[in-house]
Amino acid sequence: MRSAQRIGVVIPARDEERAIAKVISDIPSWVDSVVVADNGSTDATAQIASDCGAIVVREPKPGYGGACLAGLAALPPCDIIVFLDGDYSDFPEDMADLVDPIIAGRAALVIGSRMMRREDASALTPQQRYGNSLAVFLIRRIWGQRFTDLGPFRAIEAGALKSLAMADRDFGWTVEMQIKAAKRGLVCLEVPARYRQRIGVSKISGTLSGTLKAGRKILTVIARHALS
Repeated sequence: MRSAQRIGVVIPARDEERAIAKVISDIPSWVDSVVVADNGSTDATAQIASDCGAIVVREPKPGYGGACLAGLAALPPCDIIVFLDGDYSDFPEDMADLVDPIIAGRAALVIGSRMMRREDASALTPQQRYGNSLAVFLIRRIWGQRFTDLGPFRAIEAGALKSLAMADRDFGWTVEMQIKAAKRGLVCLEVPARYRQRIGVSKISGTLSGTLKAGRKILTVIARHALS
C-alpha cells in the first residue's frame, strides 16, 4: 500500500521472456498486486512472470486492449491501477510519479509522457512520434483536453476507470481511455516519463503493417467518439 491506498499493476505482455523479469523486479515494493496478462505468448513469458510472483492470466487472442481487460478482470480489489508495458521500455521504479498525484487528489488519470523529456522522446520511432502528435492534436481540437502523448505507462483511480467502461480490445485502448476521460470531465495530468529502447521487437511499431493498423485504429476511435 501507499498512503493507505491499494495499488495494482496490470502488464499486458506477448513474447517478453527477455524483459518481463526485469519489469517485475523494478516495480516498487509498496505495490499490492501485479497481474501479467499473457497475450498469446509462444515463449516462456507466463512462466517467468509467475516465478517472479505475478498473477498470470492468459488472453490468447492478440490485442493490447483485450490483454488489459483480461488483466483487470484478474486484479484483486485496489484503489489505483497502473498500466505498464512488459518490454522494459518504461521505468517501473518511477511509478510514484504517476500514483502520488492521484493519492493527493490532484488528478484521476495520470499519464507518463515520453514527449515531455526530449532526450527520451528520441527512443520513439518517427512513426510513433508523428502518430502521437496527430492523435493528441485531434483530442485537443475536438474535446479541449491537452495531452502530449498516448503513453502506455499510466495510472488511474479505480472508480474513474470503471466509469469509463473501457471496451477497445486492440490498439485503440490508450486513446479510448484519454478520450473518455476528457468527455467525462475527469481531471487528467501528464508527468515527464523516462523511456528507453525496448527489449526485443515491438509488435506494433516494429513492423510497417503493425504501424499502419495501429494508426488506422487510433484514428477510427477518435472519429467514432467525435461523431457520437
